[in-house]
Amino acid sequence: MSDTSIPPPVPPVKMAEIEGKGRALVTTQPLRAGQIVLRDSPILLYSAAPLLNHDNKYCSHCFRTILSPVVMVSCPWCSSASLFCNPECRSVALSSSHTQWVCQALSRLREANSPLLHRQQDCQVQARFLVAAYNLAVVSPLNFQTLLSLQGDSISSQDDATLFLHSVISSICPPPNHSQFGFSASLSAVLLAKDKLNAFGLMEPFAQHKERSVRAYGVYPRASFFNHDCLPNACRFDYVDSVADHGNTDIIVRVIHDLPEGREICLSYFPVNLKYSERQRRLKEDYGFACDCDRCKVEANWSDEEEGEGEGEGEEEEEEEAPMDEDSDEDMAHDSETEDCGLAKEDNGFPHAYFFLQYMCNRDNCWGTLAPLPPADSVPSTVMECNVCGNLSNSEQPMDGNEQFH
Repeated sequence: MSDTSIPPPVPPVKMAEIEGKGRALVTTQPLRAGQIVLRDSPILLYSAAPLLNHDNKYCSHCFRTILSPVVMVSCPWCSSASLFCNPECRSVALSSSHTQWVCQALSRLREANSPLLHRQQDCQVQARFLVAAYNLAVVSPLNFQTLLSLQGDSISSQDDATLFLHSVISSICPPPNHSQFGFSASLSAVLLAKDKLNAFGLMEPFAQHKERSVRAYGVYPRASFFNHDCLPNACRFDYVDSVADHGNTDIIVRVIHDLPEGREICLSYFPVNLKYSERQRRLKEDYGFACDCDRCKVEANWSDEEEGEGEGEGEEEEEEEAPMDEDSDEDMAHDSETEDCGLAKEDNGFPHAYFFLQYMCNRDNCWGTLAPLPPADSVPSTVMECNVCGNLSNSEQPMDGNEQFH
């Protein structure tokens, strides 16, 4: 009897080792513009708000905006300090993200005599993370093990900030002692290092005349393997307030133009419009590396005046690659491949000029990246979606790059 079972579809990306970068995600097949390459759920979420948050407008579990006090419910242990968007969300939280220990720990950290209240908001948010992480060790040891497996060199357990945070939690709200992973300054240091390199921000709703800030942070284990490029070929979307079901905190990564098989998929870790000096500073301070992508190689030789032209300030995420020279056969082949993927090589040698024109949102104060909507039946879409403001616009032509697949 023949096997008529249908083989499972091949995932669009796979893990690979890239020299000089380590682990990365590369395409397993040619991809169309707008194609979804990853949908990932967080193994851990925590609020980005200060401990004494007097403007509590997000659900403490799913972080949706609470639009109506009619359906809003509070925590049975800490009352109005932790609010939930509906009874179902609260029920799930009480057995996962907002256990009785989490509630007690956050309540004690908010008390008037808590030394954390005199520290900056970043320190308070790190305390929230450690509480969430040690809670994860109890409620989901497997996910906690996944967290420990992510990239991130350990911060010294003798680091002043680490010692302070660990001592505060140890004295005020020590975690339950039935976790198999224990509780120590060295483990706290490891956890803080994982958080520093792997947390994604879930942003507040876009407002044109207001600086956009983070409402919550999440650790997404598969998405954490995307490397950075200052001209990315993919961007991430989140739909925290617009998705009705429990997957509203998932992030979705879509490619912004066609890609061949074997190409690394990169995101930008911040808005693509930032200046070279600012990008390098943030990458060094936040991630510990200097970027030498094609765009940075060009802009490293710019004067201060040139660097300031055409680049503003903003907030977001993106990428893509483009050649620098036209001298060798290899470079000419690379040029052809770049054009096939939807990025025309600029005559002036600046690989990002076309990117800004085609893939950056032109809405005031947005600085988002545009990606086509997912293709329907392999037909590319001409509708571009901004991953910051959510605006939909029509492109002049579909990002199909058909010649690449001939």
